[in-house]
Amino acid sequence: MNSEFTPKLFSLIKKGISKETISKDILSGIIVGIVALPLSIAFAIASGVSPEKGLITAIVAGIIISTFGGSRVQIGGPTGAFIVIVYGIVQEYGVNGLTIATLMAGFIIINPTALYL
Repeated sequence: MNSEFTPKLFSLIKKGISKETISKDILSGIIVGIVALPLSIAFAIASGVSPEKGLITAIVAGIIISTFGGSRVQIGGPTGAFIVIVYGIVQEYGVNGLTIATLMAGFIIINPTALYL
């Protein structure tokens, strides 16, 4: 397996993680969560969906980014620039349209050759 595409969490588990590193990472995660979770609620409301959808999205995305990200210091969270895009999609196509657009974007990110299909 090519180590270039191995998520950082997997390589850290393989090498071993000290208790000090784990405690610092947990504290950092709590601090980021204090900022990101209310922001995700605000973005959900601004996008025209219910606040709990913002929380669910932030939690699921945070777990995925933390598990499969390529860096120990990467922070993934809600981005303000996307409110306009998300709002437009929700208003025109509904939450189901937003889900489909998200899946399509994820597929393109994972498989860049999909743009040429």
